[in-house]
Amino acid sequence: MSDLLNAAEAASLAVQFDQMGETDKAVECYRTAARSLDRARDSVPPEKRQEIREKVQEYLERATFLQEQKDVAQQAEVERSLQQCYFLMQQALDADEADLKDLALQLYTQAVELAVTVKSSDPEIKAKVKGLASQALDRAEELKGINKIGALSINEPARPSVSPNRPLLQREQSVHLKVSGGKHTYTEEEKEVLRTTSNINNNCFLPFMDVDLSEKFQYAIPFEDRASELKLSSKQEREFNSWVRPHEICSDPKLIVHEHVDCFSIKQTIVSDCSFVASLAVSALYERRFNKKIITSIIYPKNKNKQPVYNPFGKYMVKLHLNGVRRKVIIDDRLPYSKYGRLLCSYSSNKNEFWVSMLEKAYMKVMGGYDFPGSNSNIDLHALTGWIPERCAIRKGEPDFNADALYETIRSRLERGDVLVTVATGPLSDPDAERTGLVATHAYAVLDVRMANGVKLLKLKNPWSHLRWRGNYSELDTVHWTSDLRALLNYDPDSAAQYDNGVFWIDYTSILEFFDVFYLNWNPELFKFTYCIHQKWDAGNGPAKDAYNIGENPQFSLHVQGKGAVWLLLTRHITQIDDFRDNKEYITLLVYKNNGKRVFYPSDPPPFIDGIRINSPHYLCKVIVGEGSSDRYTLVVSQYEKTRTIYYTLRAYATCPFALNKLEPYRHRKSLRGEWSGRTAGGCENHRLTYPNNPKFIITVPDTRVPCHVVIELKGPKQYQMGVDVRVESLDDPNVTAPFFKETSGAYRSGFVVLELTNLPAGKYIITPSTFYPAQEGPFILELRSTCELGCEARN
Repeated sequence: MSDLLNAAEAASLAVQFDQMGETDKAVECYRTAARSLDRARDSVPPEKRQEIREKVQEYLERATFLQEQKDVAQQAEVERSLQQCYFLMQQALDADEADLKDLALQLYTQAVELAVTVKSSDPEIKAKVKGLASQALDRAEELKGINKIGALSINEPARPSVSPNRPLLQREQSVHLKVSGGKHTYTEEEKEVLRTTSNINNNCFLPFMDVDLSEKFQYAIPFEDRASELKLSSKQEREFNSWVRPHEICSDPKLIVHEHVDCFSIKQTIVSDCSFVASLAVSALYERRFNKKIITSIIYPKNKNKQPVYNPFGKYMVKLHLNGVRRKVIIDDRLPYSKYGRLLCSYSSNKNEFWVSMLEKAYMKVMGGYDFPGSNSNIDLHALTGWIPERCAIRKGEPDFNADALYETIRSRLERGDVLVTVATGPLSDPDAERTGLVATHAYAVLDVRMANGVKLLKLKNPWSHLRWRGNYSELDTVHWTSDLRALLNYDPDSAAQYDNGVFWIDYTSILEFFDVFYLNWNPELFKFTYCIHQKWDAGNGPAKDAYNIGENPQFSLHVQGKGAVWLLLTRHITQIDDFRDNKEYITLLVYKNNGKRVFYPSDPPPFIDGIRINSPHYLCKVIVGEGSSDRYTLVVSQYEKTRTIYYTLRAYATCPFALNKLEPYRHRKSLRGEWSGRTAGGCENHRLTYPNNPKFIITVPDTRVPCHVVIELKGPKQYQMGVDVRVESLDDPNVTAPFFKETSGAYRSGFVVLELTNLPAGKYIITPSTFYPAQEGPFILELRSTCELGCEARN
């Protein structure tokens, strides 16, 4: 009976410790109670033994559950510490490159101190921490003058090192691109933007860094990603049986079977990601046609030939372009499997090949799960390849839409390998879908574009790998397929009719009739220079709509140093899948010929390029600089209606050198309130008797070492036309000539007007705000922004 008593006492203590949150003691007491009960089982009557077994199982399960909870919490804390180590290393390398040795030494030391506090039994985490600590310590001691040559233990393998002269995060997207104009390292503001938008759909996807190239892929047991068992779609759930690994469904799994991946083997199933699968198809075809790795290069681990390989330990790393930079995505190889014996995800028709499924799983992890609302190929191809996205709407019949020019651009550039192309349908009625064989709101891969015997043709692939076009130039068409055309395109409609693989020819006229949009992704190798800026646009800065005032919008100066093309890509960072499901943020880029200076009015000067506000994450704007063109521009980020803080990246690609810089707002700001009322509602200078009665304000400019610039904004009732003027009252230095006698804001405007003053000498200046007509009463606000602290007072 002593075992039963011991069990009862241990169980009572276990419950108490459990309720108090003392996990270790509760686990030990639950296990002690289970052991004591198990020993006492033979000493109790037979009818009680089953009850004893159940109690033993209950105690053990509770102990296991508590231990797992504790392990999960500890793991989360370790991961947070590891992320901090990464960012300390990044900042240290940035300071090192900038030759800020003291700051770099401090940051390297902090990285080492933080790394040694990370305690984990996970060999992968330990290896990462050890690697980071070693790299930081080696460089810190080098900065302090300590020679580490020969100090490596003979039992410790050499580790890949991170160059101290190269930052972990690079502004360029491809190795051939040169960073043009601006700093090579990121500012603290930019790092914070990238850190904030690393959290995507409740997972953290950090920027890809050099240290990630030494990622560990071998484990004692198959790797399991805690976040990798993704949410299934409703269609998947109806068929779902289990998660399986490749070796459980084929005898000789490979990541890639042949030297080149095959676009024709890719098959979409019931995941709503046709645009992603179409993107895989055109990328795979490009690799085979041009022998350049643009899609398989993003998958790890690799062999010595840099070819992705199957990992029997079940871990893969994928490098995707997300929210402004390349980011690291880790997955395991478990895939959803049907109770009917098939994969419930996209796959290769070669049953031993799994690159399609792994890339899809990595992308679906970023997108929040297989329950994916759909995207477009601009977004997907940019994520996969980093190629520059452009949306070309098909606007048949509209006077500014040149269908022939678009076709020729696609045909010639696709042939040269400059672009990847997909095309998508819009809504189709059920009768039209049945008659044409097309799928409504569906993406198709563009495999080939040919001008054959005067006919404009395109070769498309349905990601479903079945269901084809049924109109002109389909395999069912017995009229248009002449013998000459068959020979020219090496196509036999009769043979094609025997097997529906989703591939078909279609004429351009039918494309214009039944499709909505081409998605083009351009090869960055078309350009030599690049630069990017990662920024935050706070919801509280400026008006919600920029219909009359864009002075507080994010603005940038662009100085093109030569003749050529500059493409500007504005990318809004997305962190929640709801943004895809119901995107209400409309964002664009406006370009002004304003000599790189800040613009205040949306239409004065008129925009050189008036961007279209779209709710896609990407907007591309093209500036062509030729003979007689301006070489300095002002870029303005604009929204239809600002409802929340926006994180974004502005990236430029150019064929010639350029400089791209943010126009920083003036540091100092004052707000003055006033009112036109009775006698003080004096109107403009046309009314000489009453104009002097308007409210007046005195600003005092101090004597400073740097030039003082001031921007004056007058805001008032929109029903009034208003303006502001400034006169010099006195200057501190009598030997200085006044820069002006009077400056005005120009033509009176409705509700809002701006006056910009530069290089003001020290002294006093009188500001007079006025409405156009006398007796127009109401409140107003004067906003003063300046490069130096101003003195301000109202004058009665």
